[in-house]
Amino acid sequence: MTNAYLDVGMQSRMNRIINPKDNRVVMLAVDHPYFQGPTTGLRNMSNTIKTLLPYCDCLMTTRGAVRSNIAPEDLGSKPIMLRVSGGNSVLFDELSDEKLTVTIREAIRMDVAGVAVSVYVGSANQQQTILNLTDMINQAEEYGIPVLAVTAVGKNMARDLRYLSLASRMCQDAGARIIKTYYCEEFSRLVDAVAPTAVVVAGGKYSSPPDALQMAYDSVQAGAVGVDFGRNIFQDDNPVGMIRAIRAIVHDNHTVREAMDIYTACLPGAVKLD
Repeated sequence: MTNAYLDVGMQSRMNRIINPKDNRVVMLAVDHPYFQGPTTGLRNMSNTIKTLLPYCDCLMTTRGAVRSNIAPEDLGSKPIMLRVSGGNSVLFDELSDEKLTVTIREAIRMDVAGVAVSVYVGSANQQQTILNLTDMINQAEEYGIPVLAVTAVGKNMARDLRYLSLASRMCQDAGARIIKTYYCEEFSRLVDAVAPTAVVVAGGKYSSPPDALQMAYDSVQAGAVGVDFGRNIFQDDNPVGMIRAIRAIVHDNHTVREAMDIYTACLPGAVKLD
């Protein structure tokens, strides 16, 4: 009876994160200040979240952001993917030096849909970050809470199929319910390597609307359930148009050209986020 109950709870939370109607998700990543500090587009985080929240399916953020920058009436029933690893910063060369920073009890108290842990395969702290992931999975599975593994990439680590497939499969075997990774050539092979585990694609640094939309399109065409974009949305000159265009690709199967039309239509009156 207990296991069946937890399975129901796990599936319920997965359905909050990934829309079961089309098995797709647009996740909005706003967790960057946990190691970057003040970040362009997130300096006025309350305004950024309030502006973009209606267009995402799930918000990837931190405990402090929820406490300080998200009004309960703005959040409503929008699910939260809570980052629970950290301890590094941009001032330290070894970005992989992370530990668990939030307990599972705190995640439960906050009623999050899932928790996220970064894993740096091939780094100086590889074992530490893998154990961060497995420790959190061991705790979260007891309460039916899915863990999203972030295949983080350090400064000198390749973002190619060989590395990303290795890291993603290790995260799957550790027990992650969702894997966040970068897009690469032959991405469908990575998706196949971890099937049936859900894969979402990270946006990375800001590029340009056509490039970001092309990445989103190529990702879902290759089998990803969606994207977890941040800077390519909130650092764009037309952030609302950008997230609406991404949503059209992920949920409505629009082409890049059709999505760019949506982006362009939102340009009049577009306001850049601080």
